[in-house]
Amino acid sequence: MNRIHRRLARFAGFTLIEVMVVIAILAILAALIVPKVMSRPDEARVVAAKQDIAALMQALKLYRLDSKRYPTTEQGLQALVARPSQAPVPENWKAGGYVEKLPLDPWGKPYQYLYPGLHGEIDVFSYGADGVAGGEGFDADIGNWSL
Repeated sequence: MNRIHRRLARFAGFTLIEVMVVIAILAILAALIVPKVMSRPDEARVVAAKQDIAALMQALKLYRLDSKRYPTTEQGLQALVARPSQAPVPENWKAGGYVEKLPLDPWGKPYQYLYPGLHGEIDVFSYGADGVAGGEGFDADIGNWSL
C-alpha cells in the first residue's frame, strides 16, 4: 500500500510548465476579451443619451399639440417642466408639465435645445463625452437627427 501511495504522490501536483501554459492561455483570452468589455460603458452612455433624447422629443411633440408651437430656444427644455413666463406663453400648457424633471446627459451635463434647429425643425442634443460641439467616436454630438 505504501508503494502505491508514493506513486500517486509523484503525479499529484502540477509542473511549472503546466502552470505557465495555463497562465499564457488566460493572458491571451484576457487580451482578446478585455478591450471589448472596456468599451461597453461608453456604448451604454450613448444608448442612454439616445433614449433620453427620444423621450424629450415625445414630450416636445405633446407640448406642440397643446400649445400649437414648440418652446423657443430661450424658453428651452425648461418649458416642459414649468409653464414659460416669457412670450410666447402657451395657453393650453398641461398642468403638472410634460416631464417630471429634466434629465442630465450620461456625462452629467444638461441636454441642449434649439428652435429652429440646425438639423430639422427642432434640435435636442448632447455634446457627447467631451462636452464640446463636434467630435468623433464617443466625443461626437448625439441628437434627435441621429435617432
